[in-house]
Amino acid sequence: MKTVQVNASNSYRVLIGSGLLPQLGEHMKEITGNCKAAIVSDSNVYPLYGAIAARSLENAGFEVIHFVFPAGESSKNGDTYLKLLNFLADNHLTRTDCLIALGGGVVGDLTGFAAATYLRGIAYIQVPTTLLAAVDSSVGGKTAIDLTAGKNLCGAFYQPSLVLCDTDTLNTLSMDIFRDGCAEVIKYGVLYDEALFDLLAQTGISFPREDVIARCVQHKRDVVASDEFDRGARQKLNLGHTIGHGVEAHSHFQISHGKAVAIGMAIVSRAAASTGMCTTDTSDRICRVIQSFGLPIQTEFTAQQLMDAALSDKKRSGATINLILPKKIGSCVIETTAIAHLQSFIEAGL
Repeated sequence: MKTVQVNASNSYRVLIGSGLLPQLGEHMKEITGNCKAAIVSDSNVYPLYGAIAARSLENAGFEVIHFVFPAGESSKNGDTYLKLLNFLADNHLTRTDCLIALGGGVVGDLTGFAAATYLRGIAYIQVPTTLLAAVDSSVGGKTAIDLTAGKNLCGAFYQPSLVLCDTDTLNTLSMDIFRDGCAEVIKYGVLYDEALFDLLAQTGISFPREDVIARCVQHKRDVVASDEFDRGARQKLNLGHTIGHGVEAHSHFQISHGKAVAIGMAIVSRAAASTGMCTTDTSDRICRVIQSFGLPIQTEFTAQQLMDAALSDKKRSGATINLILPKKIGSCVIETTAIAHLQSFIEAGL
């Protein structure tokens, strides 16, 4: 097992290793003591791991309840959020109780936002069961739901009390879902870590999971420690996301987050090369690694469509938007771009 300590407004450990889910109750008890534990999960994950989590919690002395909602990004909305809050109130959870987010990024985002706002804040624990959630969304305290106008537009910064990543849960992922997480892993290499990028280029999708997850979490930890509330350096974690969110939105979320981010990274890399921000070789290396993981680098959507989606992006500020562009592998910059120039920039990367 590997442990990464995150020091933010609330400090906590990220535990990464095989066989951790049956130990959930023991680790949680160290933090919360005996209380009521509400497992929040979706219709895909709960049948696989809900009983294991509940049994571990019950054996540790917790009273356990569970809330399960339909799997998918379309559930990360105000209706599901209010149903969850009413469920917590109906079951008389207090500020001394705890939520457990058992699932992927949608479960983690929704549970975290409910924890941040129910009774003005109660504890929650992230138990990511996808690679994408393990390396990215479970760490750092970004919680949110989607609005009709765009993704993650309603949320809060609210750190978990513990992140427990049992790498065994990744074994039940389809290869398609596992690849989604690989897009975020590649992102960390492009942003901060050429050695990690080279490892991914050499090993492909068979990379050593525990080591690579821990390395990504360490990078996320360092960024969160320096910029918890996303006012500066943390914005770099949005590499590929502004355009990626546009791809997701225009596909009505039929294109998954990981594939959309992969497309976004490829587009901004090619656009950066066209402006001289990076070399064509850098752009080509990024695209080759993305493709080697079975992820896409092209989209059928136009620059106009992708720009329209970017106008609702939370990273927009008045007439400008911050784009994250590679200078070389392991080094990216935040480039403030005029909205008026965004369409031509995207066109250069298509």
